[in-house]
Amino acid sequence: MLHLRWTDVDLEGRQITIHGSASFIDGKHVEGTTKSGRKRVVSLDARTVQVFRAQRSQQAADKLQLGPEWRGVGDYVFTTGWGEPVHPDTLSSLFPILIKRYNQTNTGTPLPHARLHDLRHIHATILLLAGVPVHVVAARLGHADPSITLRVYAHAIRAAEASAADVFAEAIGEG
Repeated sequence: MLHLRWTDVDLEGRQITIHGSASFIDGKHVEGTTKSGRKRVVSLDARTVQVFRAQRSQQAADKLQLGPEWRGVGDYVFTTGWGEPVHPDTLSSLFPILIKRYNQTNTGTPLPHARLHDLRHIHATILLLAGVPVHVVAARLGHADPSITLRVYAHAIRAAEASAADVFAEAIGEG
């Protein structure tokens, strides 16, 4: 996501195109391809589109407020308040802080400890348990072959298989 540019975001079509990756090596911002070397298009839900719109508005306000002090180049979607690319370590270190703050204000429904990368696994697992076909989940994750998704998320596939008998019985009126 740190490689994402506004030209990769189609809010009307509700999708983003992922072309590459971003990292910092020896303190310098470095961009590369995706792991597979291919771009992928990922669909967005309406709420995520709202979040992107809010991000664009906030970024425009930051740029206007800073004027010539704005350091933004490259049309990045996610930047610091002064327009520079966000360092990946910043997101990783902020994630547990956000979880802690959430848990302090939502004591009845605390979130468990998780790493930022765990969101990817949660996303895939929820989709698979909801019955989204493996090849669709694989495409969203950028897996070149659905067999990768099957191996990594075998636990979710087994959980879905366990309910298959009940789904079949319900479908034929026996449930």
